[in-house]
Amino acid sequence: MSEVSSTPAPPAPAEIPVAPGALAEPPVATTENAPNPIEEAAQNEIQYSMLNPELKPVRRIIADDLEWNLSIVPALSDLALNSLVKSFDTNPKYDELLDKHRNQLLKTLSPSVPLKVSAPIIQEESYWEKCCKEKWRVVDIKEYDNSWKRFYFERSIEEIIENFVPGKDDTKKLFDYVDLGAQYVKRLDIKQLLPPVEIQDRILNNDDDYFDDDEENESPNDPDAEIKKPSSDHFDFTQLIKRLPNLEEFHVVYGVKGCGMNFEWTMFEFTKKDCQILAKAIQQCKSLRVLHLHRSKVDDLKIRMLVRDGLLDHPSLEELNLEHNQIGDRGCRAIAKLLNGHSRIVRLNLCNNLIGLEGAQAIAYGITKSNTIDYLNIRLNRIGDDGGRAICLALSINQSLREVNLSSNNLSEQTGTKLAEILRQNETLIKIDVSANRLGGDSGKSLQENLQENNTLLYLDLRMTECGPESEYIINQKLKSNRDQDRLRRISQKQSPDEKKRTYSHLF
Repeated sequence: MSEVSSTPAPPAPAEIPVAPGALAEPPVATTENAPNPIEEAAQNEIQYSMLNPELKPVRRIIADDLEWNLSIVPALSDLALNSLVKSFDTNPKYDELLDKHRNQLLKTLSPSVPLKVSAPIIQEESYWEKCCKEKWRVVDIKEYDNSWKRFYFERSIEEIIENFVPGKDDTKKLFDYVDLGAQYVKRLDIKQLLPPVEIQDRILNNDDDYFDDDEENESPNDPDAEIKKPSSDHFDFTQLIKRLPNLEEFHVVYGVKGCGMNFEWTMFEFTKKDCQILAKAIQQCKSLRVLHLHRSKVDDLKIRMLVRDGLLDHPSLEELNLEHNQIGDRGCRAIAKLLNGHSRIVRLNLCNNLIGLEGAQAIAYGITKSNTIDYLNIRLNRIGDDGGRAICLALSINQSLREVNLSSNNLSEQTGTKLAEILRQNETLIKIDVSANRLGGDSGKSLQENLQENNTLLYLDLRMTECGPESEYIINQKLKSNRDQDRLRRISQKQSPDEKKRTYSHLF
């Protein structure tokens, strides 16, 4: 008999006894992301160590019973910093701290800390950013040299002045802000100035005597005459300007933004006393470069006082904006003195005033004497052709003007033809706006012919001038060629000697 070799079969798996009523397999969680208390505790410890990288890692056991676990003991430095934060109002400790502890303190320090405590010692922008964003919803830090501290003080001072009521409010709060942040204030933009309290009370109470226009029955010896016609003085800037040694720009409007149903013309009156106060303040501010006095009903008398007592021979004033006022020919004669070597005016804006022929001639004479003025805007006036020709003649003499705006001045073909003759020889103007004037087709042809020899003018606004579409098209093509050449010239000037071989075709 032959023996048959066979491989022994594997043993059958042993049966595991199951208790009655019990499951054969442990229950499986139906939720994949079921929370695990132990893992949660470990993650919390990891997050705490990540938020506090300066702390040493803590070695401890995480027990299954969460009630047995001990809470993490805060570091001694954390306890000390918390104590400093609580007592910062009365006992500030800042310069003595290390940089890492100082940054940690600023993260927890409240913006409600008194300004007299925080302003002198805290210079970090992160803290002032937190203060600004808590007080204002919209913040454009680029207009303030990316300085949050400057933004905070300038906006705070502006709001106090705009809501200040003469004769009622005290200047102590304002001067407290100014004394703490005077070195950071470089520009003030005052959008409204409230009238004195007695005028507001009469307007709100609808006093019949105040609104009575019948002056025939009013006696000049009436003791109440001064009360019926109060002087509409506004905020006094004299003491404020003295406390701002670095102020460079000053924008102010003598009017009320939200008067609503209580509107009255006295709210928008720039009085003689206001003019005297403002002139004195400007004279004291030797660092002032920009002055905007717009929408304030400034007339010839006020501007003559302002020029005589404040602007004449000012050492640093470069920009003067008097748009949307009531300045006429007499006022322009005073302004022309600023251009006649008595100031350093670079930009002059007289848009939307009452300037006529004599005023335009005065401004033109000032332009011929000035070697600093760069920008002139007399848009929305009434100079006419005679005034326009005077300005054009001044452009043939002046060698510093680069931008001129003569829009909406009732100019016609005579001015357009004269301007075309000037453009043939002028090599400094780069932008001219004569829109909204009826120059006519002949002026368009003259401009077209004379611009062919001008390679410096880059922009010429001829909208609504009736110069003709063909002339406007040829003029625009010539201006486009001038801009291209100017761009290539500026690029070549920026190139270093080693980079002149590179091409810039990808820029065009």
